[in-house]
Amino acid sequence: MAGERVTGGPAVFENLTLWQRVYQHLREAILTDQLPPGTELSEVALAQELGVSRGPIREAMGRLAAEGLVTVRPRRGSVVRSLTTDELIDAYQVREALEAMAVRLAVPRLSKADIARLDGLVEEMTALVTAQDIDQFFHANVEFHEYFCRHSGNQKLLSVYQSLMGEMGRLQQQSLALRGDPKQSVIEHRAILRAVKRGDIEAAARAAADHVRVPAENLRRRLAIANEPKAHQG
Repeated sequence: MAGERVTGGPAVFENLTLWQRVYQHLREAILTDQLPPGTELSEVALAQELGVSRGPIREAMGRLAAEGLVTVRPRRGSVVRSLTTDELIDAYQVREALEAMAVRLAVPRLSKADIARLDGLVEEMTALVTAQDIDQFFHANVEFHEYFCRHSGNQKLLSVYQSLMGEMGRLQQQSLALRGDPKQSVIEHRAILRAVKRGDIEAAARAAADHVRVPAENLRRRLAIANEPKAHQG
């Protein structure tokens, strides 16, 4: 397998790292929706496309399946999967816990320049809501939340958070729809920032947790309504 290469780059991959490179390539394609949910993943076709043997493809698929990104079907190949409703609620619960912890760890470490950057992101989100530029609003929102993780001083927390957000990032439109009015989202970001500026760590952590909890609660409410028994027609 030495000398095999993944197309799209000049690097020749060594034996021990080839499957990992294939895994990274496919994972990125899944998380950026280049391979959307429901896409069939044939070992033979991928081996030909990437210029590798089927062994590294099979190993990469095993890793992707362990992360919940693909479903491996015996004798039928693999398919890119989407999060179920229950899995999405679970993901929001984990995100809530991670962000509350990140805020607790980060607030004592933030400099005046850091707080100014967070202020700038909130103002940017405000302007983007006014301009109805929801895509850029989403990016500024992600940067605001990840800022606390990056400044938490805990690299494991950051790594887990980025992996989780990568998985949830495929559901951007659904997440925005669940959150509702983006103006309310800006209000919630301002509440987080006010507590940060006061140095009130617990208030900031609670505000962050409350903010992240909104989509999950809305999703649970929708499920409850959908599962209500229909009234008998007279």
